[in-house]
Amino acid sequence: MWTVIYIAPNRTHAEMLKNMLDGEGILANIRPVGVVSMLGDGMYEILVLESEVDEAHAILCQNATK
Repeated sequence: MWTVIYIAPNRTHAEMLKNMLDGEGILANIRPVGVVSMLGDGMYEILVLESEVDEAHAILCQNATK
């Protein structure tokens, strides 16, 4: 089951986080929240498999301090 671990403020930020997780071996997806314009403006959920939630959260927290 996919689980939301973060909500990014825009598509660019969401893609950056997805790529970071993918680079660490965590399968991640992004999904728009609500109505998103054609430019990708709007919030996006970052989703990972339920079994990888703790590891993905640790990666995001570790990289947030850099």
